[in-house]
Amino acid sequence: MSDDLAAIIASIPALAGFTGEPQRLGGLTNRVYRLGDLVLRVPGAGTEAYINRAVEATSARLAADAGVSPDLIHFDATTGLMVTRHIEAATMTPQTFRTRPGAPERAGEVLARLHRSGAVFPFRFELFGMIDSYLDLLAPRDVALPDGYHDVVAEAGAVRAALGRARLPLTACHCDPLCENFLDTGSRMWVVDWEYSGMNDPMWDLGDLSVEAAMDAGQEDAMLTAYFGHQVRADDRGRMVAYKAMCDLLWTLWGLIQLSDGNPADDFRAYAETRFARCKALMGTSEFTRHLAAIGGST
Repeated sequence: MSDDLAAIIASIPALAGFTGEPQRLGGLTNRVYRLGDLVLRVPGAGTEAYINRAVEATSARLAADAGVSPDLIHFDATTGLMVTRHIEAATMTPQTFRTRPGAPERAGEVLARLHRSGAVFPFRFELFGMIDSYLDLLAPRDVALPDGYHDVVAEAGAVRAALGRARLPLTACHCDPLCENFLDTGSRMWVVDWEYSGMNDPMWDLGDLSVEAAMDAGQEDAMLTAYFGHQVRADDRGRMVAYKAMCDLLWTLWGLIQLSDGNPADDFRAYAETRFARCKALMGTSEFTRHLAAIGGST
């Protein structure tokens, strides 16, 4: 165990008495460790520039109260150090989402439970405002945007207009549904990591998860059916498809922030370029235009 990790563990009363060897778990920006029946999250360097830890703490507690996230044992809003109860479950990946029987359905069910919990998160996840904020954060940094990024943001004005026609239902949303943020027991799923959580259109969570898991049409339909419990309205599906493109547009910038921070967890230049290319490809289809036209309708 490194000296800095030992010092962190010693500083948290909930971890007093732990004498074993921490087990390193996943994480793109943070360090996560299993310590017996508890899990310790150590924030990554530089994340304080775009993560409000006090907001995250409130959302994590409300999500635990809703029964969709592990119990929160400790949270220091100054340092971002967090301890939660360990859940005995498989950490999902894009591959296991596609191959584990019933995974899309269980994901739809846990997201429905979150969205219908009545929880009120303290942050408003506003897509276009976050794009502007991330662009401002990147402006003084020596990191090039993908060619044509601003042009696609301008084209996304059609998405903004379509969403503006609809009366968007704002609910407590995860907003960053990476596959690895889902834990599957085989009978139900749990969700972790509430750094980006906020009040949002619930279709964002479903659209973003479909992208992260690379779901095919059948898996996407299975998730949606489990989520709604009935036939999916064209308006809901239209918003979900719009967010499939928009999540890639936003997370392209997130990848460039990781690149500028020197995060060694991934090739974040390739990450950003891949997401941007996928966004442009979807926005260029006739199906995308059709789904935008359905937003704000009732059938």
